[in-house]
Amino acid sequence: MMSFFRTLRRHPSGLLGFLGIIFFLLMVLVGPYVIPLDTKVKVDRIYSPPSLQHPLGTDHQGRDILSQIVHGGADLLYVAFLASLLSTMIAVVLGALSALIGGRVDSLLTGIVDVILTIPQFPLLAVLAGFVQLDSSTGIAILLALLSWPHLMRPIRSQVLSLKERDYVEAAIGLDLGTRHIIFAEILPNMASYIIIHFILAMTGSMYAQIGLVFLGLVPFSSSNWATMIQLAWVRGSIFFADSVYYILAPIAAISLFQLSLVSFSRALDEIVNPRLRAGDA
Repeated sequence: MMSFFRTLRRHPSGLLGFLGIIFFLLMVLVGPYVIPLDTKVKVDRIYSPPSLQHPLGTDHQGRDILSQIVHGGADLLYVAFLASLLSTMIAVVLGALSALIGGRVDSLLTGIVDVILTIPQFPLLAVLAGFVQLDSSTGIAILLALLSWPHLMRPIRSQVLSLKERDYVEAAIGLDLGTRHIIFAEILPNMASYIIIHFILAMTGSMYAQIGLVFLGLVPFSSSNWATMIQLAWVRGSIFFADSVYYILAPIAAISLFQLSLVSFSRALDEIVNPRLRAGDA
């Protein structure tokens, strides 16, 4: 743990990104217990500017924007995390199996990946969302994962093909230690930094996909969700009112700052995960 923070101190952007991630996680997990959600319509406070009572102003119904920001991130971050986790796991397992087994298995898996990659992901996602009833956050995450894993599968396959030529992997194969041992004990630890960084970047893509689906009205979300706030700002004509700028910019800023934190933190991850780089700096 101490080496983790020592490494972060050498990367100011990574440290800021890590602190930003912690801030947003505390906000969406602990914040709702501190700041109650404002659901009361107040027509006399529509689009009020920021004040001590309403630090981010109010929305088109006079409700506090800050409370919506605090309560609106949990669903979005949950779907992004679960979708990225599932897609990364699928890509890693299938990519490693494809490279290690080879032959017809490799040809079949790479053929499936080639077909999926030729189809634009978001239009396909929008079509599927129109036919499949996505009434839960978990269902949306699973659908996103099933469509996004091929983007990582090919790079994983290429890296495993390179690593399988190393002496320690050839020794494990010669000793017949089993495919599971070779993948999870010999190969994956040497790709940990790449996999973790891709997982973090995949979260940003999952968030954009969710926002697009909500903006098009293809998936239901709570009215306090960050993506729903942007969608309501559009359908209610808020973008045409100068006083609504805080209502529009608040969810956009929350999404942008969280993604900036993820990307900044990922820049320091390679050294944190890779012990050889830490030893080199020492």
